Amino acid sequence: MLKENGVEYRYREYTEEPLSKPELQRVFKLLGLAAKDVLRRNDPAFKSLGLSGNESDTVLIAHMVEHPTLLQRPIGILGKKAVVGRPVTRLLELIP
Repeated sequence: MLKENGVEYRYREYTEEPLSKPELQRVFKLLGLAAKDVLRRNDPAFKSLGLSGNESDTVLIAHMVEHPTLLQRPIGILGKKAVVGRPVTRLLELIP
């Protein structure tokens, strides 16, 4: 979809190259959202870790670093703008 719209991008396989704590903090700042807002509550790690979804950003980010599947995706970033691609067509909002 992005290629079809002439947008060059780099895909990052989040399970092979998880985001670090500083990267996650930056992403949430760009999104204007808290960690709980992009938490996958149906992920097996959510239940196994005993999460409620009401934990602090500090706690949730630490878990997201260790269990990257807790993070909703895809997330598109272009410059100082980011969107959660749910639905995936939201990624087109990044195109100037």
